[in-house]
Amino acid sequence: MTTLHVADHMHALGAQAKAASAHMAKASAAVKNTALRKLAALLRENIDALQIDNAKDIARAIAAGLDAPMVDRLKLTPKVLETCAQGCDQLAAMPDVIGEIMGMKQQPSGIRVGQMRVPLGVFGMIFESRPNVTIEAASLSIKSGNACILRGGSEAIESNKALAKLVQQALLESGLPIDAVQLVQTTDREAVGHLIAMPEFVDVIIPRGGKGLIERISRDAKVPVIKHLDGNCHTYVDDPCDIAMAVTVADNAKTQKYSPCNASESLLVARGVAAEFLPKIGAIYAAKGVEMRCCPVAKAILTQVKGANLKDATEQDWFEEYLGPIISVKVVDGLDAAIAHINHYSSHHTESILTRDHMHAQRFLREVDSSSVMVNASTRFADGFEYGLGAEIGISTDKFHARGPVGIEGLTSLKYVVLGQGEIRL
Repeated sequence: MTTLHVADHMHALGAQAKAASAHMAKASAAVKNTALRKLAALLRENIDALQIDNAKDIARAIAAGLDAPMVDRLKLTPKVLETCAQGCDQLAAMPDVIGEIMGMKQQPSGIRVGQMRVPLGVFGMIFESRPNVTIEAASLSIKSGNACILRGGSEAIESNKALAKLVQQALLESGLPIDAVQLVQTTDREAVGHLIAMPEFVDVIIPRGGKGLIERISRDAKVPVIKHLDGNCHTYVDDPCDIAMAVTVADNAKTQKYSPCNASESLLVARGVAAEFLPKIGAIYAAKGVEMRCCPVAKAILTQVKGANLKDATEQDWFEEYLGPIISVKVVDGLDAAIAHINHYSSHHTESILTRDHMHAQRFLREVDSSSVMVNASTRFADGFEYGLGAEIGISTDKFHARGPVGIEGLTSLKYVVLGQGEIRL
């Protein structure tokens, strides 16, 4: 497309989304749930066809030299597609929060004042790599009564087109406007610039991808942005702790999948348990090919581990999101030092403490300033599906409007409602 054609295309998408959002806002819960169940069924019926389109994207990505984590994020395996379908079913089974009135209180004047939950309107979603985000965004948009404009990365264009086609089929068969979910059909980067600068059509932008993309969107957008820049997540092994459990959880938090933003990138270990814990987790990381970037104390302990790939940690390593088989490892004096380290170096995404001490757990929950804080659980659980939200549009590390996995409620706003019986202000 030429620059002029891109501008026209984006303007048309915006106008269509705005019109569709009015219909979505008043759609009944039953109709929205029907669309979600139809989408789940279509995903399950089209696994083979979707994988054919997905294979084209994967082959192109490998030929272009994309690194392994990026290629991994592209894959629409049967398991990934089933998770998407389950997310749609889970959303359909959840209560409809749109129109819910809460906090209604009688005032001295006689009026009653409360708040009603309403859709945001139109959101623009800009994402890289993961084509399953198309389904997550679309399903949440449908359930929350919004319209959305989706702009996926060029590396997943065939997969995204195939998935968006199924979404629109589900909308059409359910009696909802197909323009409620639209995919930007061009890979021209000019499209992003237009999408983030259409406040007359778009109410919020949600970027989901690399730090560079999110920084650019946050800097240039003319509409509000829900964002997180990176996922430098921490697992802290406390003194006292169940060593066997700590080994299992620390292994899962790092190696269950390397590429997601909720994988642990930094392992903090209390000095009192370091000598017992580190050789055990070090042996597992060594066997799985995980490089350990260590503080001097951790390195001295881990040198006994056969085959361990050890490097000296730099100051930057404590800030780093690796998205691969690398983890920073530091021995700390205890809980106070762990909390201070996390609050300084973390991206405020997800942190977990592995402990037997109830008071330590409570302090960690209160004092660690991140969007998800866990006790005795893997950071890999920081996910809308795992939290029972049905799906997530992303994970926000902002403190304004939405924080943590953004599900249905994160895509809504509140307006005040006032009920009276003819009261007048004196």
